[in-house]
Amino acid sequence: MNGPLATRELDRLRRRFRGDVILPGDIAYDAARRLWNAMLDRRPAAILRPTTAAEVATAIRFARDRDLVVAVRSGGHSVAGVVGPDGGLVIDMTAMQGVSVDPAKRISTVGGGELLGALDVAAQAHGLVCPIGVIGHTGVAGLTLGGGVGRLQRHFGLTIDNLVAVELVTADGRTVRASETEEPELFWGLRGAGWNFGVATAFEFRLHPFGPDLHRGVRIYPAAQAHEAWAVFEAFARSAPHAVATIFGIDREGPTVDTPDALAGQTIVYVAFNHSGAPEDVERDTAGLRAGPSPVSETIGNSSYLEVQGAHDLVLGWGRRSYLLSTNGNGLSPAALDQLVDLVATSPGEGSFSITALRGAIADVPEDATAYAGRAAAYDLSADIAWTDPNLDEACRAWARQTMAAVEPDRALGRYANGNSAAGPEVSRSIYGDAKLERLRTLKRSWDPDNVFHLNHNIAP
Repeated sequence: MNGPLATRELDRLRRRFRGDVILPGDIAYDAARRLWNAMLDRRPAAILRPTTAAEVATAIRFARDRDLVVAVRSGGHSVAGVVGPDGGLVIDMTAMQGVSVDPAKRISTVGGGELLGALDVAAQAHGLVCPIGVIGHTGVAGLTLGGGVGRLQRHFGLTIDNLVAVELVTADGRTVRASETEEPELFWGLRGAGWNFGVATAFEFRLHPFGPDLHRGVRIYPAAQAHEAWAVFEAFARSAPHAVATIFGIDREGPTVDTPDALAGQTIVYVAFNHSGAPEDVERDTAGLRAGPSPVSETIGNSSYLEVQGAHDLVLGWGRRSYLLSTNGNGLSPAALDQLVDLVATSPGEGSFSITALRGAIADVPEDATAYAGRAAAYDLSADIAWTDPNLDEACRAWARQTMAAVEPDRALGRYANGNSAAGPEVSRSIYGDAKLERLRTLKRSWDPDNVFHLNHNIAP
């Protein structure tokens, strides 16, 4: 984009684009191009920050007329770093934020560039909640369009199960509204594969009465008791009430769990839960988790939902090098559990493995209702590693791949799209499954036949 022609083009763009136009060499450029995952250092040709849907359309046309690769950024959290292509154009939605709540209708309208923390705060001001993710500085758009998994999904469903409508600017510059009654097939695809079809400029969500407190607990065991702890967790998860969300984790001292002094420096396993139902039901609903061996450490109590949602915002803040892989599963073999404990103990960075119980309200929605696949799966199996030394990049990525290979025999339909750093045709196939992938391809040919929006878990037309 250098030279007289580029200068004239940019001058014309600025005359019809009120938002920021940020280029290499500008004072704001380095901050604007920065991504949450520090492993990814990308230098786009231009970053545009539209303020209206019409300006989003202008940005799309500008990129297409010049054969620039288009990326869309809301919170910048993409673990795969697809929101910042070298030499491409980034449509940065930062200027299109804002949250409004209609407490009577229990509906929230959210801008396409808003972050999860703002939605939580606005909804809780009225004693309401939308089930979203767990880090406040994540973008609402990216989280939602991939399905939306977090602390309350077993109780209230995935984020997409609470999505009422999406305002979308398409590859040809049209602004459309998608809902169950308006462009219903597009709405189906947006709920799980949404980045493939346009730029989401606004969302409407259904809210639920909830809060202000969340009852929580964590039981920590030495790794030698992994099998006993897993047996308790697995038996409980089979019939857990919808109001109880549970995670079985393997970790070392690090950001995901506070290790007691008795286990300092050792590999541990833990069983953690959140209870989002009535306080008087906590003891009854979580009784099964108190079976089995006595933990080395147990912490149980109430915390405000907003406090819990923001608890890891700093620890999981910007500047980490990160790699994340996950898959759905229906179990875990004893041999795989032993291998996972060993892999976490010897990880080159801060490696951990988590098994999150799914089903509940997630499985109450029919499998074919949305593009998200694998509603019947029992668990999300996830390998997560973070580090700071660039020399460890390949070793840490290799660790995550090796860790997921250990649970490959236990894999079930679907992978959480937002929980995978890897991308490519086979990854997309494993996320959606063959049947939904074909339906999504048909939809892609209707809405983005030139595959303008391909920096994602892509559905090739």
